[in-house]
Amino acid sequence: MKYSFFALCALVCSLASPGVALADQRSDAMAMLAKLRQEGIANRLPDEMRSLDSALATAEMYYQLNDQKNAERYYQLAIQKGAVIQQRLLAAIPAPETIAAPPGSLANGPPSDNPRPNPPSVVQTPVSSVTVPVAPAQQQTPAQPEAEEPPPFSSTRLVGTAGIYTVAKGDTLRLVAAKLGVSRTQLAAMNGLSHKDTLKAGQLLRYNNQRIIPPHRTRDGIVINIPDRMLYLFQQGSMAFSTAVALGTPTKTDQFVWETPVGKFKIVNKAKDPTWTVPPSIQEEMRLEGKEVITSIPPGKDNPLGKYAIKTSLPGILIHSTTKPWSIYTYASHGCIRVYPERMEELFKLVKPNTAGEIIYKPVKLAVTEDGRVLLEAHVDIYKKTKGLAAEAQALIRAQKLDSRVDWEKVKRVISRKAGVAEEITRNVPETQQTVDASRSQSPS
Repeated sequence: MKYSFFALCALVCSLASPGVALADQRSDAMAMLAKLRQEGIANRLPDEMRSLDSALATAEMYYQLNDQKNAERYYQLAIQKGAVIQQRLLAAIPAPETIAAPPGSLANGPPSDNPRPNPPSVVQTPVSSVTVPVAPAQQQTPAQPEAEEPPPFSSTRLVGTAGIYTVAKGDTLRLVAAKLGVSRTQLAAMNGLSHKDTLKAGQLLRYNNQRIIPPHRTRDGIVINIPDRMLYLFQQGSMAFSTAVALGTPTKTDQFVWETPVGKFKIVNKAKDPTWTVPPSIQEEMRLEGKEVITSIPPGKDNPLGKYAIKTSLPGILIHSTTKPWSIYTYASHGCIRVYPERMEELFKLVKPNTAGEIIYKPVKLAVTEDGRVLLEAHVDIYKKTKGLAAEAQALIRAQKLDSRVDWEKVKRVISRKAGVAEEITRNVPETQQTVDASRSQSPS
């Protein structure tokens, strides 16, 4: 293995020194993850690798927000997790130690202080037993799906799926992640890729963007969930359309707050090939940054609104297309809601003036499927509006009286990972109990 435990420890120590560049730290963390994926560790220790993925996803979020301090903290956390995974593998111990998230961070899930060993059979399972057979020619193609993804949940309470994406000409990892509404880091990790890898047309990428539709009272209208980075359109009580969006950056200054606001609104009007009238706040930002102050931008390739814009009754908030499609599923705007160009064209046709809407903030979502499976979904509390994801999850579970039906260890893992997808937390019924239940169901009444 390229990354021995001692080498990784040395790397962690070096990363703690102020002189190490953030770019190098990021590159090392990504390379380490790609190496572990290539060695099949995800098939042997899936929970630990998901935890590592989550740390990297959080680091990437801070990196995109130019928050160097927190980005460095989470890249270091990811490498620490990788080092412990390697140590456990070298020592033939089934499960790695839990590494606590950095103090004062956004990791609201309380990790256990005691390692919980996986059953030995998990570690001893050969990778070949869970690998999808591929043709010899495909085996030489980088980043082909290396393991079968569990089938997606089937429920009217969910949107999205776990599937395979075929790379198109011109696709990049960042652009594909934006199209699918998934984390670029998690998409890379899921396919054994580095963030530097170039995609090839025809290449297959596994993904999972299955989400719980957030609770709402809207029969006809738009619901935007900020932590979810998703827009949902309901018509006559059913969901007619959904898409990933980009929202306001959480970065604050003394002068500006660019967070997307929560609240109810109505669609005021819509425009094709709009002219962008630059809000006074953004003009002031231009002035303070020493840039030329622009008051308006006509339709065309330089107009950040793209080809379509929908004006809401919330001051300064538009739902619009974008000239930066790779920014979708991030927090990168001045508060507006950006939509992938092709998806915005579809939405533009569906939405009419006076359509009602609401922007909500639900970082934790819960659903029970038609066949009784309990699902939980957790996102980063990006605007820090809650008292903790664990408390949010507990309140949702208890409100629906599901305490006895959930596995609380699974709940903790979902909260810790913050993967942004629906994950099952149903408590496993002991085999002996299943036999008793089956016998009762077959007994004559």
